[in-house]
Amino acid sequence: MEEGTKTKKTLYIGGIGDDVDEAVILENFSTFGDIIEVQLPSAPTNPSHPNEVKHRGFAFVTYSSSADAQDAIDNMDLNELNDRVLRVNLARPMKGPLQPQGNRAIWESEEWLQKYAKPLAQSGGASLRAPGKEGSGTLAECDEEQGDENAMEE
Repeated sequence: MEEGTKTKKTLYIGGIGDDVDEAVILENFSTFGDIIEVQLPSAPTNPSHPNEVKHRGFAFVTYSSSADAQDAIDNMDLNELNDRVLRVNLARPMKGPLQPQGNRAIWESEEWLQKYAKPLAQSGGASLRAPGKEGSGTLAECDEEQGDENAMEE
């Protein structure tokens, strides 16, 4: 199945209450057509209550045809399910691949460095590190030269 056709058959259902599970979603949305899959992403659990499983308040329902998915949107969007107003629309694909490194600086990735970082010789930093060139000594040498010029006379 192509990725483009799959997304037109998959619905995002938001605003789901804590008391709703996959069976309730299947029961309410199967009236519009054949459902291939129901996903109810789980929320991170509290370490002190490992048996407590909660969902994140939304679900994805994949229909066998895009017409069935559109019927479900037309009939269920802004309707109530267990005293909660649902938001139902076509699911959109994720914007990009997940970043496995989490909250790390972008320049810590090799891809970013290869694309944007210049080699030392081209960056301008090499002239400060090259020994023996006029006006291109190390920072310590520059400080020593300035220190001699600024020394107080006795």
